[in-house]
Amino acid sequence: MPRVLLDPSFRRMEEIFSDVSLQRLHACCDVVWGRNEPAPAELVAEVKHELFAVVAPTWRYDHPSEFPKLRAILEVGGRHPSTKVLDYDHCHAHHIHVLSCAPAFGPMVAEMALGMAIDVAREITLGHQAFQTGSEKYLWHGNEHTFTLYGKRVGLIGLGGLATALIPLLQPFGVELVGFDPWRTTRFIESLGVIPAELSVLLETSDVIFALAIPSTENRSFLDEARLRLIQQHAVFVLISRSHVVDFEALTKLLYENRFRAAIDVFPQEPLDETHPIREAPNVLLSAHRAGSIIGDSNLIGDYVVDDLEALVQGLPPWRMQRAEHELVHRLP
Repeated sequence: MPRVLLDPSFRRMEEIFSDVSLQRLHACCDVVWGRNEPAPAELVAEVKHELFAVVAPTWRYDHPSEFPKLRAILEVGGRHPSTKVLDYDHCHAHHIHVLSCAPAFGPMVAEMALGMAIDVAREITLGHQAFQTGSEKYLWHGNEHTFTLYGKRVGLIGLGGLATALIPLLQPFGVELVGFDPWRTTRFIESLGVIPAELSVLLETSDVIFALAIPSTENRSFLDEARLRLIQQHAVFVLISRSHVVDFEALTKLLYENRFRAAIDVFPQEPLDETHPIREAPNVLLSAHRAGSIIGDSNLIGDYVVDDLEALVQGLPPWRMQRAEHELVHRLP
């Protein structure tokens, strides 16, 4: 059987693999290592000439040319390895698939994004906190600044895997979906049931805005202060993908100015500095990067890894994980 280095640390084996997935993996591959600690460099050096695939959260080994039988790199961290650590040109030239487990996070993150949006729009957490301080307001008086999602205009910034997982959850609300993604064609966006829109129009007109874009060399802090100021005061801004895409200090400033409301699950540094002002900001719901880290649901990562390894062992193309596309990979940070 083809040899596969299973080196998932920082993730734990039990986090990403169910017993059934591990049984399937051992049935199709000769597994090397497979522990919660990082594989020793001496072990990798010993087996690298025999490896068919590497399963790891990123690429942290010698140049892939040192792995002559390598046919696949399956990352379990949540995003493709940086171009700073992996030679994608070599991988493409030598038909080495570089696959990301990102699609496995889609359902978990989409559910959290929807829940946080509803919480902020309906002021659920704020209402609970008011009860705890004896300042609750009943009936209409407690809904002065709330709204439902029904029939509202919802903006999606980024139309990749997270968006495709979120859209079905939004459809029962009868929302009007508008989207912006420079990596997608107009026809592709329309095929999702989304109206293509310029970013400024999306920000100016949406009642709820989901930031779903993956980091790239082109979009660091592209949601800057000037663009964030376009958001309507009643609107809810949900930051659920990566903080890379937002000028976080400007976002914090505008929340203190009561420019709009927000829900945030990702931060520039994690753990976040205990003194960061976002912790005390009004108009914001905070979550400690919890959207995609649920034991049991995270086992979907292992299912996807094994699905694609089974296909590759049979000489078939991978179909579950997200492939690093040659046209886009050098635009990743």
